[in-house]
Amino acid sequence: MALAVDAPIDARRACYAEVEARIHSLLDGEDDWIAALATVAAELHGAFDYFNWTGFYRLTTPTLLVIGPYQGGHGCLRIELPRGVCGAAATTRRTQLVTDVADFPAHIACSASTRSEIVVPLLTPDARLLGVLDVDSDTVGAFSSVDQECLERICSDLSARFSRVSNP
Repeated sequence: MALAVDAPIDARRACYAEVEARIHSLLDGEDDWIAALATVAAELHGAFDYFNWTGFYRLTTPTLLVIGPYQGGHGCLRIELPRGVCGAAATTRRTQLVTDVADFPAHIACSASTRSEIVVPLLTPDARLLGVLDVDSDTVGAFSSVDQECLERICSDLSARFSRVSNP
């Protein structure tokens, strides 16, 4: 059963620990970047009830994010930098935790039901941007510092594992 948005912090941490262990096991020996992204998106989306859209945008040119593997309804196919929460995360190379998307002036409404969002940049150990992880929720204030900490760790591990991926 997926973890509910109102679960206690300790339950969130425990759920993330289980998800990270599964991801680590599933990606053991995997050398395909897209397969890894798909696996991570599926694991995260299935584990948290408040993750209504979970996926990746890949940097394909210095100013363009293109949708990658995801779970949930249709997403925006292309996002020009620095547009939206994804563009802000990619441009600043910092996680964007948006409690209420109505308060984020540049928010791109790929889904009318989205109320909060967290976007984590995928940065290689040498600080090269590969893309972003984007998670949307239909609940205002769904994401916490625990989500940010754990998603950043997952993205850091993923980026280090696939630091050889070529992009612009």
